Amino acid sequence: MTSYSAHVDTYTRDHLPPIESWPTIEFTIPDVQYPDRLNAAAVLIDDSTKTFGPDRIALHSPDGTVWTYGDLLHRANQVAQVLTEDLGVVPGNRVLLRGPNNPWLVACWLGVLKAGAVVVTTMPMLRAGEVATTMELTKPVVAISDHRFIGELVAAAGSAAVVAYGSEDDADLVSRCAAKSGEFINVDTAADDVALLGPTSGTTGVPKVTMHFHRDILANADTFARHILHPTADDVFAGSPPLAFTFGLGGLVVFPLRFGASALLTERAGPVELAELAAAAGATILLTAPTAYRAILKEGRGDLLSRLRIAVSAGEHLPKDVWEAVYAATGVRLVNGIGSTEMLHVFVSAAGEDIRPGATGKAVPGFRATILDDDGNELGPNQVGRLAVIGPTGCRYLDDSRQANYVCNGWNVTGDTFLRDDEGYFHYQARSDNMIVSSGYNIGAPEVEAAIDQHPDVVENAVVARPDEERGSIVCAFVVLREGVSGDEAKRKEIQDFVKQAIAPYKYPRDIQFVDELPRNPSGKLQHFKLRDRVRDETHQLADATPSNA
Repeated sequence: MTSYSAHVDTYTRDHLPPIESWPTIEFTIPDVQYPDRLNAAAVLIDDSTKTFGPDRIALHSPDGTVWTYGDLLHRANQVAQVLTEDLGVVPGNRVLLRGPNNPWLVACWLGVLKAGAVVVTTMPMLRAGEVATTMELTKPVVAISDHRFIGELVAAAGSAAVVAYGSEDDADLVSRCAAKSGEFINVDTAADDVALLGPTSGTTGVPKVTMHFHRDILANADTFARHILHPTADDVFAGSPPLAFTFGLGGLVVFPLRFGASALLTERAGPVELAELAAAAGATILLTAPTAYRAILKEGRGDLLSRLRIAVSAGEHLPKDVWEAVYAATGVRLVNGIGSTEMLHVFVSAAGEDIRPGATGKAVPGFRATILDDDGNELGPNQVGRLAVIGPTGCRYLDDSRQANYVCNGWNVTGDTFLRDDEGYFHYQARSDNMIVSSGYNIGAPEVEAAIDQHPDVVENAVVARPDEERGSIVCAFVVLREGVSGDEAKRKEIQDFVKQAIAPYKYPRDIQFVDELPRNPSGKLQHFKLRDRVRDETHQLADATPSNA
């Protein structure tokens, strides 16, 4: 740590991993060299309001809501006042946020940072058990939720104070904010004070919690956004990722505010509706998953994309055929990229004439990347191995022994298998763990297995990814039922509905196969690889049996 902390509550600093287990952190370009004292919210909203003017539009929503930079600054200050004056939040306390993408969620996020507290980002679709796990790990003192999603939060809150926003209640956050002046002196945080805790969709039942400093929040704007997207104050950002995902937080909050642009926030929209809303709002930069671009083309609405200056594809692998189809239909060259919650945002990408269809790209300025073998040695060109990266951000897990799994010889090792070609471009091969990436969502197979196991008719189950043309992959569950229970379509739907009530609905198994037993080795260990082989063979057989349109 390089400077004295502003945190009165030292929980996050006390639970950083041992510094010898951190990855190498490098500040190799001037854009990511920050002062020792830094509050990310002050830079993003106070400084930007001064630079670009309080009347410039910052946020707008399909319902007609429009907030200027001045509006957002005023409301973020009010949130900070409520937190510190009414709720007793002190620097270093954790504040959990739960809600869909809307302007008040952004005001809350900024207000927490202004108060010197630490934001814990969560998805509104998470169930009580999932929220409770996150709260146990992060120990927030306050939990703020959109009033429509407060039920599961109240059930999991424990001793944390729960505050809703958007309701008619006098205790609602919006009502409390209305009684505040909107004047607030930002807490003088250190650049390396923890600002954000981001739970991952882990490959075990317990999520890992990533820890990010104030300087990290700016670094993802000053690397990927500044050097690949080249935003200007005239840009309008739009996208599908939730703000609880660091992909969405960067693309819809940090990037536009850093460069004086605006963002369209949509709470829920399918691919075509998102494209329609983005076009109506004059969006110039769109961020969504490859499956969404495919769906837009499938509906014959490529015209909506042709108006964009930049279209970013991330969250999952971008197949070459999707890139080519979008380009042929719209003339837009999709910007591919790979990032991670541990690194905060995209670190390998390319734009414009530097794009090579089928390749993910090169290391973004400020980062360097390589391919490692299983022993941590660097590999040469055209050799398949583990993608590894070093830059101004890096993996720090909250009090978690799995830190050692992600960091190898100073490198952040992402869990993805890549090769690097002779030109230095990185090409995706596969995931190297049992994460399922479906429509841009990371889904840990063990978490789904644990949910299915709770069904009274399930003896055991195993979950793997099944390739899917629309979603990239879907969750496929092999289920052994108790004796006498019929594995029919009604039971399949019953289990699916059961899982949707236990964990976030997007994680449910879209494909359930009932089997008499699961494959195991002589020691009894479940052999997921045999199930993956079975799924692969079934997929190939189905493809071979499908008549060609040629």
